[in-house]
Amino acid sequence: MNYEAILANQLTKLKDEHNYRFFAELERHRGAFPSATCHNGPGEVAIWCSNDYLGMGQHPKVLAAMHEALDRTGAGAGGTRNISGTSHDHVLLEAELADLHGKEAALLFTSGYVSNWAALGTLCARIPGLVVLSDALNHASMIEGIRHSGASKVIWKHNDLDDLEAKLRALPANTPKMVAFESVYSMDGDIAPIAEICDLADRYGAMTYLDEVHAVGLYGPRGGGIAEREGVMDRLSVIEGTLGKAFGVMGGYIAASATLCDFVRSFASGFIFTTALPPAVAAGAAASIQHLKVSSTERAMHQARVAEVRARLDDIGLPHIDNPSHIIPVMVGDPVKCRYISDRLLDDHGIYIQPINYPTVPKGTERLRITPSPVHSQADVDGLVSALEDLWTQCQLARVPMAAQ
Repeated sequence: MNYEAILANQLTKLKDEHNYRFFAELERHRGAFPSATCHNGPGEVAIWCSNDYLGMGQHPKVLAAMHEALDRTGAGAGGTRNISGTSHDHVLLEAELADLHGKEAALLFTSGYVSNWAALGTLCARIPGLVVLSDALNHASMIEGIRHSGASKVIWKHNDLDDLEAKLRALPANTPKMVAFESVYSMDGDIAPIAEICDLADRYGAMTYLDEVHAVGLYGPRGGGIAEREGVMDRLSVIEGTLGKAFGVMGGYIAASATLCDFVRSFASGFIFTTALPPAVAAGAAASIQHLKVSSTERAMHQARVAEVRARLDDIGLPHIDNPSHIIPVMVGDPVKCRYISDRLLDDHGIYIQPINYPTVPKGTERLRITPSPVHSQADVDGLVSALEDLWTQCQLARVPMAAQ
């Protein structure tokens, strides 16, 4: 059996379908985000697709906190949380996160993916008879956690309250239930009707599990996410988030009751058997959260820059999904042209935007996912719009008539 040939054939098929992923080897410049050096490309580039939405990965307070913790504690945590790996910085960060979301407790994980996989996998497996009602567009980490649990799963149509209620109503009243969904969906940028979902969960006796990874830091008066903005954090059983996007560092977490967090801490293999985050990372995340709890400047500048980019794209007729979030999906609809535009942006214009092709999005909906930040300059915006207009013409792609915008 030629195992290498089996693997190579599948990779070749992926490349033939123009869905093979190429990595840009980027070196970000301290204090100069979104500038970076692309070591396997044209050299100096501007990043337009980062999840470091506010540029907090470069913020002086975050860097200072990490340097201080590194000098104070050393490089690594030294073990799992259970075996010598729980530092004072981990405990302080979990307290910051619990306070951010108005919950009794929080629990740290090594990534947002792991926090979803471990928390959902544990809760869904260990609550007897639980049925999980999962939004059709939930992230892969949520899907994998639910699948891993072995619990019964019901998929409801994306953000469709009528379908969710019909599926809740169809279950016996005494069946334990959990509604799992996201606030901001990362590919289309749409936002869930959280309050209305909570209304249904209350009516039918269901727990709620909300993934806020693309919202924490960005929405709400203290950066607690869409649920904070809408005043419904107290109605959610579990709020899950990340430290690797708007907070600019890395790691994931859940915030919930003390009992629920202790339950996941005690039974989740994805928490128990993995090395803890380095204390310096925890200290940097805590500094970022503390800053964004009291500073709305970054959020206001961010929303203004997003609105400006949307308006400029409208001016030149480029089709993008009209959504109420900070994510701007510019729709190409062809994997070859999507890759070509991304390559030309990088090589000819020094603009890095990763193409989003199948299987991340359905075939025929290939796109460029643009994420403006408050640290993109006016010159950055001008360069992006000019380059996109030129490439749209080269590729003979359809534009949106002004009357339709």
